[in-house]
Amino acid sequence: MLAAFESIPRAERVIVALDCPRAKALDLAVALQGKAKWLKIGMTLYYSEGPAIVEIFKLLGYKVFLDLKCHDIPHQVAGAAASAVEAGADMITMHAVGGVPMMEAAQAAVDNTGCDTATLAITVLTSMDAATLAATGVTRELTDQVKTLASCAAEAGLSGVVASPQEAAMLRELLGPDALIVTPGVRPAGADLGDQSRVATPKAAFDAGASHIVIGRPITQAADPVAAFEAIVAEL
Repeated sequence: MLAAFESIPRAERVIVALDCPRAKALDLAVALQGKAKWLKIGMTLYYSEGPAIVEIFKLLGYKVFLDLKCHDIPHQVAGAAASAVEAGADMITMHAVGGVPMMEAAQAAVDNTGCDTATLAITVLTSMDAATLAATGVTRELTDQVKTLASCAAEAGLSGVVASPQEAAMLRELLGPDALIVTPGVRPAGADLGDQSRVATPKAAFDAGASHIVIGRPITQAADPVAAFEAIVAEL
């Protein structure tokens, strides 16, 4: 039996990350209408424009991944989650290291809205490698840290996790067929890695078990972003 998301074509599970100023983000959103189904709003755009930018993208027909990576006391994160849902977000994030009570509070706040907004826990940022993680005082192996945090997210009742595509297969086995596994750190073959450490190609990420993939700069910084998006989905 297919998981719910697997009935949706892979091309419609590519999330374009608009980590850029408002004018460029709006130009890209208009250009990608009818092609991309999802847009990601991160801190850069949201802190500048606020909830209004979510409403604009929704009016353009997109699903919105609001990636603010909340990490605070449970009361604050619950309030942030409710506000994100009220703004129109279809998917939101919080750091799993905030702990199970924090994530449970956020999930309860989302449930209380009556909306079906997906809740995701950040495991280990895709910019981090083993040495970077160890420098923060985490002594376990990076993959073990991802597993531990993903298990906490499942215990808290979240919809899924955000992790690198290199951990997608492991997480699919751990979390089961229905969990959302959203993978940034996705780069077409030959693309500049930028600040990403743990990466995979779009097709490899999906093949490994990702439910959705997030791609930003290879599309948004391309000379022709629409052509770049179409080339990526053609290979899925």
